[in-house]
Amino acid sequence: MKRFWIWMNILYERVMLLFFLVALLIVIYGLYDAWYVFNKADDDSYRRYKPTAGSGVPNDAPFTEDYVAWITVDDTNIDYPVMQGDDNMKYLNINPYGEYSLSGSIFLDSRNAADFSDDYSILYGHHMEYGVMFDALDDFLDKEYLNDHSTGTLIVGQDGGKVYKLGIFASMKVNVYEKKALDPVSLDSISKLINEKAEVYNTSIEKSEHILALSTCTEPVSTNRLLVFCYVYE
Repeated sequence: MKRFWIWMNILYERVMLLFFLVALLIVIYGLYDAWYVFNKADDDSYRRYKPTAGSGVPNDAPFTEDYVAWITVDDTNIDYPVMQGDDNMKYLNINPYGEYSLSGSIFLDSRNAADFSDDYSILYGHHMEYGVMFDALDDFLDKEYLNDHSTGTLIVGQDGGKVYKLGIFASMKVNVYEKKALDPVSLDSISKLINEKAEVYNTSIEKSEHILALSTCTEPVSTNRLLVFCYVYE
């Protein structure tokens, strides 16, 4: 009987050791996964292919054929290629090189014209940590920050043949089911919604009849969206 309990104690110790080893491996994997996702999201290799007005992206740029533009918001981390798929799911987890990536890409609503000629266009991006991708939009809920970071550029097309200036003028949170905010065909509706519900609104920015919205999630699992609005100037 004594030998039996000795073996039981040995078995218990080994089972517990195995349990803690498995738990440790899970923690290590979680840390690695977080590091991997962040580094993929923070991949600045895209910027070596950033176009200039009139010259477009370099010929060796490995972007897929879905590349439509490059967006820059001055003095922020927002400086990315813009993709557009046949639907709004494709680039949620595909990077501009066409590779699987949890951070995905910044992408234009599939219902919008690829040349940004619509009166109201929408860009989407994941809400990553540390200001990466469209996490940087959080700062625009602060009025002073928005006023100090109100300019940007949109270079459109593979050839960079069209360049728009951006004037960032408002921000607000909406529910994903708010059709007015996430419907790219209705400029009148979105203008009215901004006037009524914007949390920050800089009325001193020169107006335009062409509006671009930058949209991201506010939390990992949420139906709320954060929208930052830009006037688009020829």
